[in-house]
Amino acid sequence: MGTVLPSSIAKHENIQIQHPKDVDAGALFVLKSKGSWMHCGYHLTSTIVAAPLLSLPYAFTFLGWTLGIFFLVIAAMVTFYSYNLLSLVLEHQANLGNRQLRFRDMARDILGPKWSHYFVGPIQLAVCYGVLVACILLGGQCMKAIYVLSSPNGSMKLYNFVIIFGCFMLILAQIPSFHSLRHINLVSLVLCLLYSGCAVAGSIYIGNSSKGPEKNYSLKGDTENRVFGIFNALSIIVTSYGNGIIPETQATIAPPIKGKMLKGLSVCFTIVILTFFSVTISGYWAFGNESQGLILSNFVDNGKPLLPKWFIYMSNIFTIAQLSAVAAVYLQPTNEVLEQSFGDPKSPEFSKRNVIPRVISRSLSIIIATILAAMLPFFGDINSLIGAFGFMPLDFILPVIFYNLTFKPSKRSPIFWLNVTIAVVFSILGAIATIAAVRQIALDAKNYQLFANV
Repeated sequence: MGTVLPSSIAKHENIQIQHPKDVDAGALFVLKSKGSWMHCGYHLTSTIVAAPLLSLPYAFTFLGWTLGIFFLVIAAMVTFYSYNLLSLVLEHQANLGNRQLRFRDMARDILGPKWSHYFVGPIQLAVCYGVLVACILLGGQCMKAIYVLSSPNGSMKLYNFVIIFGCFMLILAQIPSFHSLRHINLVSLVLCLLYSGCAVAGSIYIGNSSKGPEKNYSLKGDTENRVFGIFNALSIIVTSYGNGIIPETQATIAPPIKGKMLKGLSVCFTIVILTFFSVTISGYWAFGNESQGLILSNFVDNGKPLLPKWFIYMSNIFTIAQLSAVAAVYLQPTNEVLEQSFGDPKSPEFSKRNVIPRVISRSLSIIIATILAAMLPFFGDINSLIGAFGFMPLDFILPVIFYNLTFKPSKRSPIFWLNVTIAVVFSILGAIATIAAVRQIALDAKNYQLFANV
């Protein structure tokens, strides 16, 4: 039996539900089904079009032009296809009177309870919490970049800025539901366009000036490093396109839900194509194999800005602001689990019984994430592992499996074999990319230092 819905949802869907006492607080308070398809588009854009796209030129340093463009296009096509398949499965289940609100609900109903409890649920939470930690770290790094540029001899360290960003997230974490973020995510959509535009304009300016590095697009390293570099680059691309919370996002849509997710995805991927390809191509063209992990870092060379300072400040401020929205979105699965564990669906949402545990649990969640971000400033390597081990199955493998098991297409049909091919290919890529990410962590271990000021 799928997740039980509040009576207001059931009324629209004509679903027979159990007594409200069986509705868990996570579904009732966090995953409110009140949004439109446009709100869904805002949520999707915040989860996909985020700061990791600024790492795509760096991924090209391992791939070069041909492979880079190829994988960027393939990843866009497969993720759009996979997310649409997930949406169709969710719509089908809703029509049967079993609206699934969470990824682990889908896994439980389609694959079985063990898959939900021991694989899909833990991986999704690890991915979403990992993204939260990464956002806090990136926010701190962008704040430090502004500080270093304005006060080159300043004494503040990276962990100071990580803590400052974490304090801001303490406030955003208290926003009660996913649906409540819709206006913030509209602003997030505008911000991602703004900092992507800054990245493109800055790259083109430097690429056309004598200040930029000599353009070199050759691949670095020996054969072994190049091979593993390809899979590290794939992890970066997968993480950039990754979502991991499609069911939870679709859960915010008010019934009837038919066709609304496809409209939201269309809005999102219009922004994806506009930003991902422009930033990647302009950044790699301007800096070649000197592209850094965050393309905005290339705007400063040995402490000397290659662009007007105000422009660099503006680019980083836009990025910091959007990172806070992205972090708030990826916090929702954690909030939902916390609410399910400590909330009481029989008490009002804003009663003391629910508000006090909510504030305490969410605050502790942010505090732990902030400490991890400050302790592990080389989190990029760990994030590659999360991308390979987490986003690969959630966004590339499970959607096609769910579709085939739910709709049971004929084994003679093209869609069956397309889905099987996607599942097999990305399972292999995920396994190899995981090995490559672990290898990179081992190689970089000698440089690790807790609370390092990188």
